[in-house]
Amino acid sequence: MYAIIENGSKQYKVCEGDVVRVEKLKAEVGASVEFKVVMVSDDNGIKAGADVANAKVSGKVEAQDKFKKIVVFKYKAKKNERKKQGHRQPFTAVKIEKISL
Repeated sequence: MYAIIENGSKQYKVCEGDVVRVEKLKAEVGASVEFKVVMVSDDNGIKAGADVANAKVSGKVEAQDKFKKIVVFKYKAKKNERKKQGHRQPFTAVKIEKISL
């Protein structure tokens, strides 16, 4: 059984027991969170739309961290303009505990 959840204008495929890195959430480590369900697939087939209106995916926040640094380098040719920046996107690691219909 798996579900497609939505968070931060992105969709994630999750199963029970998965650890998913989603956009940063305002939640403490150890807190429980719930996600909006877009689709659920189980033994009976695929359900979406009104069929999953009351479905819930709950998880537990495991960490608040940042991804690995990426380098952003901008330059303009023949103008001697160069700008080097680093960026680390924050994320929340959530362990999926239960998918219920």
